Amino acid sequence: MTTPQRPLRVAVVGAGPAGIYAADVLSRADLSATELDGVSIDLLERLPAPFGLVRYGVAPDHPRIKQIVVALERILDRGDVRLLSGVDVGTDLSLADLRRLYDAVVFSTGAVRDARLDVPGVELDGCFGAADFVSWYDGHPDVPREWPLEARQVAVIGAGNVALDVARVLAKHADDLLPTEIPSNVHDGLKRSPVTDVHVFARRGPAQAKFSPLELRELGHVPDVDVVVDVEDFDLDEGSLAAVEASNQTRQVVRTLTDWAMREEPGTASRRIHLHFLHAPAEVLGDDGRVVGLRTERTELTGDGTVRGTGVFHDWDVQAVYRAVGYASSPVQGVPFDELAAVIPNAQGRVLASDGRHLPGLYCTGWVKRGPVGLIGHTKSDAAETVRNLVADLAQAAQVADGPLGCQGHRASEPHPDAVLDVLAERGVEVLGWAGWRELDRHERRLGEAEGRERVKVVPREEMVARSRTDTDPVQRRLRPTA
Repeated sequence: MTTPQRPLRVAVVGAGPAGIYAADVLSRADLSATELDGVSIDLLERLPAPFGLVRYGVAPDHPRIKQIVVALERILDRGDVRLLSGVDVGTDLSLADLRRLYDAVVFSTGAVRDARLDVPGVELDGCFGAADFVSWYDGHPDVPREWPLEARQVAVIGAGNVALDVARVLAKHADDLLPTEIPSNVHDGLKRSPVTDVHVFARRGPAQAKFSPLELRELGHVPDVDVVVDVEDFDLDEGSLAAVEASNQTRQVVRTLTDWAMREEPGTASRRIHLHFLHAPAEVLGDDGRVVGLRTERTELTGDGTVRGTGVFHDWDVQAVYRAVGYASSPVQGVPFDELAAVIPNAQGRVLASDGRHLPGLYCTGWVKRGPVGLIGHTKSDAAETVRNLVADLAQAAQVADGPLGCQGHRASEPHPDAVLDVLAERGVEVLGWAGWRELDRHERRLGEAEGRERVKVVPREEMVARSRTDTDPVQRRLRPTA
């Protein structure tokens, strides 16, 4: 080859676990077959802080899960991946910009919207998406500071860990959350809540619930909150028994639920979480535009673990309904998107056009690739698959006469690392680097130390940006040169 060598330039869009793992795998990939001089990676994040759903999707009283941040920080601390926070792809940078500035783009934008629930009444005041509520109690900078917590009886629709999180946070006494990183506005709102009963509704049976055993057991240890399982809602068919036999996780979930269903003595706690199985949401009931109840249809197991409706309906006296039926990804302007599946169409991470062709240089990973299922382990394997195919495309491109750079023929026309910073500076975008996050992290920890907590999360975007400004950040120095 006679083509002058330079590093491969790659943008990873989204600095949650999926994006950081993709950047990590790519930074360590074997590029010997591509004849490239290494790889230069920019991690583009819309928010002022990285870590995605670990920071803004994990309940504050789950510090064990939030410790994933330690591993992610270790990757970004190495210095071989450049973090550019505060950059909104689709607004600050277009797809055309990315194509001009990078040889390859990996989209890892996750899933932050609520999936649709198609029943009458979901548009009523008092019917909320769980994703929005999670963003509120996790201090997301783009949601309002206040949340309407006026209901004494609440319904949560869903049978996964998000439904459990929503129910637990609603039912838990606010002061029991004080040792966590809960923002002060969230604590104040929850403390004023008059809630006494939270009802969680699952369409199928206990063996089909998607709760993790640990999260479910944790529900039974919330102070002054009783867990109630109605024995009439508890049924196992042949398919359920087979699932229990085949999966230790399902077995643990069913055992915990069985123990609660068989309790003989009523609880004495001031608040209760009711777990209802075999109840499908039929309608959110309203009066004068507000939620006044939930109508469910009793379902029955069919023998293989699926259910059918019985035509028997029950109206529940609740004043708020939370839809925890899953997350959905959002489209990125200019990038193909499957609205029905809420993912970027792809073949093992290669982004596909409407005619099934791979769009050269475009890739995806994480939930925007496969949908909002699976845990961190799946995210790592997703990243490995996508990067493996990206490198394979590079190796194939290296065999053609016009040189090794580019994925399936695409190469950046302005690949210098400063080029993207110049574009953002011209557009007045304030960009924060890794040192900026470290400054914000220290500030939040100092706030927490003053209250005997690990950290107190800063919520307003403008305050996050202000607390992230530092002369030690090379990205900020480049964008804000001194006079």
